[in-house]
Amino acid sequence: MAILKWSQETNVEWHYIQPGKPMQNGFVESFNGSFRDECLNETLFSSLSHARHHITEWKEDYNRNRPHSSLGNLTPQEYATKMTLQKQTA
Repeated sequence: MAILKWSQETNVEWHYIQPGKPMQNGFVESFNGSFRDECLNETLFSSLSHARHHITEWKEDYNRNRPHSSLGNLTPQEYATKMTLQKQTA
C-alpha cells in the first residue's frame, strides 16, 4: 500500500501488472531477464562499488554496443544513424 500512497502523493501514474501476466509489460520483462541472466547471475559481487562498476559496464554495453531485436538487430548507435539518414532523405 505504501507504493500506491506514494504514487498518489507524487502524481506518478501507477501501472499494475497482474501476477502471471508478464507480457502486460513485455519490454521491461525482457530487459529484466537479460539483466538477470547476463549480469546478476554471472557475477559474484564483492562490494557495492564492485557491483556499481560491473553493472555500469553491462549497462553501457547493452545501451551502446549490443544489437537489439526490437531495432532490427542493429545496435542503438547504428539504429540512430539509420533514422537520422532516413529523416535527411525524406
